[in-house]
Amino acid sequence: MDSARDPGSRRALLERAQAGDRRAAESLLRELMPRVRNLVRYLVRGDDEVDDMAQQAMVAILKGLPGYRGEGSFRAWADRITVRETLAYVRRGRRERERRRDAAPELRLVDAHPGTDRYAQRRDLARLLDGLPDAQREVLVLHHVVGLSVPEVAASLGVPFDTAKSRLRLGTKKLRASAREHGFGERARARGERR
Repeated sequence: MDSARDPGSRRALLERAQAGDRRAAESLLRELMPRVRNLVRYLVRGDDEVDDMAQQAMVAILKGLPGYRGEGSFRAWADRITVRETLAYVRRGRRERERRRDAAPELRLVDAHPGTDRYAQRRDLARLLDGLPDAQREVLVLHHVVGLSVPEVAASLGVPFDTAKSRLRLGTKKLRASAREHGFGERARARGERR
């Protein structure tokens, strides 16, 4: 959600969207879309079906709007729906997506202008996440991007607490090693020096 929007107008927008105001719903979803798409991209490998998954999550958020009770932040509520829908999509078609992923071309980053730094950093992170096993990737994204605690991650994935904790530890270790191997931190520093 746009942090520039004051809480009162955001709440009013949400209430109008829940009451069926199409324009309010469109505005709410337009603000939410970049976050949903980034979260989906962090959860899955490659770009093959990210837009389809994000669209499915947005539809689920829209359908669920009347049931949002405001007990927690709207953003956290939408994140949980996005995670649930994305993981369900992945589980339904994992083998087919892996076949398509193997045939997909690899995207390369180019430094077009300094404004691409945040985009390039997100792409670097997504590529690093691509190198992790799915189980570790899911735990890392749920914990670090969505902000779930380890017990919440375990519950979301339906695994024991110790399994979630182990996957988080192993995934973090592999991600750090991969970042060092690919010079992730060095490229980020170099971008900062060019500004």
